[in-house]
Order: sequence, then C-alpha cells, then structure tokens
Amino acid sequence: MLRETRAIWATVVCFLLGTGVGTLVLWGNPRPIAGDGSVGLPAAFTAAAIAAASFVVSTVVHRRGEHSGMPRWQIVISSASAIALTIAFAGVTALGVLLASEVLGVGLQGLELPALGGGIVIGVASAVGGRLAFDAGIGLTTSDLATLLFSYLVIGTLFAMLTAADPRWWEMNFSQLGIGTGSWAFNGTLVVAGILTATVGMYIGRDLHRILGDARLGRIGWVVVLWAATGVALAMVGIFPQEGAVVVHNVVAVSTLVLFAASGVLTTATIPGPPPALTATTVVISLLLVVAFVLADAFELFSLTVLEAVVIALGLLWLTTLVRVLAVLTPERSRPSLRGRLLGAR
Repeated sequence: MLRETRAIWATVVCFLLGTGVGTLVLWGNPRPIAGDGSVGLPAAFTAAAIAAASFVVSTVVHRRGEHSGMPRWQIVISSASAIALTIAFAGVTALGVLLASEVLGVGLQGLELPALGGGIVIGVASAVGGRLAFDAGIGLTTSDLATLLFSYLVIGTLFAMLTAADPRWWEMNFSQLGIGTGSWAFNGTLVVAGILTATVGMYIGRDLHRILGDARLGRIGWVVVLWAATGVALAMVGIFPQEGAVVVHNVVAVSTLVLFAASGVLTTATIPGPPPALTATTVVISLLLVVAFVLADAFELFSLTVLEAVVIALGLLWLTTLVRVLAVLTPERSRPSLRGRLLGAR
C-alpha cells in the first residue's frame, strides 16, 4: 500500500510539473495538436524528461539496498543498465506522445489549444509516462523489459509510417522509413531499441546468475556480451541509414539477425534443462521462419517488407517466451557475487 500511495503521489507530481512547464513553454498564441509549431513536440520533450526523472527517483527510493554486498563490477553493470533504462523510458514516452499527437491531429483537424489547455494536455502525457516509469522503478523484470521493447518498436514504427516521406515505402522494405524527411523517427527508434536490447541482455545475465551462481559466470558473461553486440548492431542500423551508407547498413542489418540467433542459442544452452516450453517454441518458430523464407523467395507470395515483419514478429515472440521461462526459474531476491573481480583472479 505504501508503494501504491507513492505511485499515486508521483502521478500527481508529474501532472503538475508537466502542466506548469507545458503552459510556460506554450505561452503565446494557440497551437494545433500536430504539425509545425504544434503542441506535439513540446509535449514529447517535456513528458520524456519527466518520465526519465520519475524512473530515477523511483529507482533510488525502492532499490536503495540492492547493491549491498555486491562487488564493484556487479554494481557497475547494474548501474549501466539503470542508465540505459532511463534513456529508454524517455525515448518510449517521447515517441508515444508524438504518435498520439499525430493520430489526434488527423481526428481533430483545425483544433488549436491555448497555453493552459496545451499545458494540461502535456500534464496528462507527463502523468501517464511518469506513472509507468515510476512503477518500473519499483520492480522491473526481464519480462517487463521485453514487453517494453516490443511496444516501443511498434510505437516507433507506426509513428515512422505516419511521417514517412514516401507513402509507398512498403513496396521496398522497412529501411525506406529511414530515408528522407522524418527519417529521424525510424532511425531513432532503432537506436533506442538497440539500447533496450542490450539492457534486456543484462537482465537475462542477472537472471541466469541468480539461477546458476558464480560457477557459470564465464558462460553468463558471454551471453551478456552477445546480447550487447546485438543491441549495438541494431543501433548501428539506425545510425547508418540506407541512404548514403547502403553497404554498411546492409552489413549491420544482417549482423543483427545473426547475433540475435547466436544470443538465443547460447542463452537456451545456458538455461538448466532447457525447459520443454522453450524448446517447443524454438522448434516451431524455426520451422515458421523456414516456411516464410521459402514462400517469399521461391514462390514470391509476399514482399520483402512482409518477410521482414514476419521475422521480427517471430523473433520477438521467441524472446517473450524466453524471458517468461526465465521469470519462472529466477529467484526474486538479488544475488551478490562472491567474486571480487569479473576477470582474472577471484
């Protein structure tokens, strides 16, 4: 009840901060909901900053003693994941607000909001984003992170579709969303998604360590490294868009798929068992991927864009199964390592 009370107060504070800051930023002539000079961009930046601050405050309040007894290297990894999550929550909130503003702009064409009205809208967006971030700071699981990654990719891609310079981008592939005016939406989504993927890998390593202990720390370390490499490759897909860097873009895109598969294989091999549910899911998804490639390449039943969507969806489905299986096996309490150093002598 104390945590719920704190979360309610956090929501109220985020609303008041968002309303106050938003009113000051929008002071002057009324503004439309979306488009140039609209409420959307100030709302996104304000809500993102408040959500990030809310996550930081919640983490400090509710996880203050989590690092007790941990060696320095374990504290550094945990702190790095917290920083990455702070950036991710800001990005998720900003894109969510921008997507909502674009949708409302279509449905409420011609509507203009005065400073106070726009400030209240920003306050509501800040309250929603701040509350979700505050709840995450109370107790964030690996399964929650995977859901956040999936949601963020969907939100970011939808926003990129709405603002795409070429409305017929789908005739080529998803990389076309990263070209031309508004390309920052898709490319930025990939960068933050890369950060989230690397963070998911850190949490997977944390869960495996809680299950297996220091005895398998070497194998767990490689799992974390592979997931981090997958995240870096995904971020580089956005950093090097297809426009002007075709070769680099294609190389890092293929590398992302290969690294994701390698990370999945090593993680599955490290989990005790492995559990039958995860094995069955892996077999079924592998078969579906083979069928999808054959139908797209040999029979040309659907385009490359559809194939990419199928591959991404099946990959995220497998990742969701993986983290849910880990959630069943993982103890809730943190497990400080008995190794004073991650590498070298113990």
